[in-house]
Amino acid sequence: MSLQPDLFDAAVLDPGGAAAVLPIDRKQLCCAKCKLAQSRINVVCGEGHMMEPAIMFIGEGPGAQEDAIGRPFVGRAGQLLDKMIVAMGLTRETVYITNVVACRPPQNRQPEPDEIVACSPFLLSRIKAVRPKTIVALGATAARTLLRSRKGVADLRGRWHSVGQGQDEIPVRVTYHPAFLLRSEGAQCKGAAWGDLQAVMERLGLRTKASAP
Repeated sequence: MSLQPDLFDAAVLDPGGAAAVLPIDRKQLCCAKCKLAQSRINVVCGEGHMMEPAIMFIGEGPGAQEDAIGRPFVGRAGQLLDKMIVAMGLTRETVYITNVVACRPPQNRQPEPDEIVACSPFLLSRIKAVRPKTIVALGATAARTLLRSRKGVADLRGRWHSVGQGQDEIPVRVTYHPAFLLRSEGAQCKGAAWGDLQAVMERLGLRTKASAP
């Protein structure tokens, strides 16, 4: 699976903030470009600070609870993400949270390539509109979509990547999805994820903490 190389460059919206994000939301709420539209309850767009937040968190797709109420990251994985955000010295209201696909895949399966391609213009337009200072890709689907890579999280985390070019270039850090951390029995992945978040904090000039959430 690969994205068209010009998708990000074509997703230019000005001015930024709510004036640019809300028209994307309205258009996405009516989207029926892929088969996920047939089984969804709600389209789950993004939420949070819409004007140059410190971080945009991008996950894979909505789960059952997100689909039911139309908000991203409100289930168990969302509760862990909230703790991670607080541990960084931030709040949910000061960051922006969204997903690669805005409709729940049946049985929470991974989004299929055609579904990702159908939703990518919305995601990339949203990135351009929100203009985050950094992006944290949560899990393999987000990382592969943004970076056009087939590698897994273990191979992509631990260093900085980027999307966009020139003045539009945004640094990207890859880490494990909160749902994966909830399933992980060992502390190794949790410690690695906290190290990823500390690297983001350092880049943003935030005070780092010794302990993980």
